[in-house]
Amino acid sequence: MAIDFELNGESVSLDVDPAMPLLWAIRDIAGLTGTKYGCGKALCGTCTVHINGQPMRSCALPTSVAEGAKVTTIEGLTKDGNHPVQIAWRELNVAQCGYCQPGQIMSAVGLLERIPNPTDADIDEAMSGNICRCGTYTRIRKAIHRAAGDKS
Repeated sequence: MAIDFELNGESVSLDVDPAMPLLWAIRDIAGLTGTKYGCGKALCGTCTVHINGQPMRSCALPTSVAEGAKVTTIEGLTKDGNHPVQIAWRELNVAQCGYCQPGQIMSAVGLLERIPNPTDADIDEAMSGNICRCGTYTRIRKAIHRAAGDKS
């Protein structure tokens, strides 16, 4: 069955089983491998994408939820990788292994779209479902503040 939606600003029609997890449709069918597989149970946040502007876990969503929606992956934030959150991530060397970073960044962007100047508590709450095995949480928080305009 064809699922028609907007993927990173482009209209796509993916011929997939509507029950296929959106993560696999994005990675295996559309060929965008920036979104990662972590737990497969929507617990770790590694697979976070935006659906109609809202951060969502693509590993636990059937592709059918994308029908008619706007889906944005890490590749779709900007054409050149210079979204303010991505810049802050690089400036502060947030990533260690980097595996969880696409999901972390997508969650951070979603937070900043809802709360342009978040407090530490706002950040902790919004990012609590994103797991980083390397433990870079303090750098993640600092990068989110920097992307919000606090250059400290």
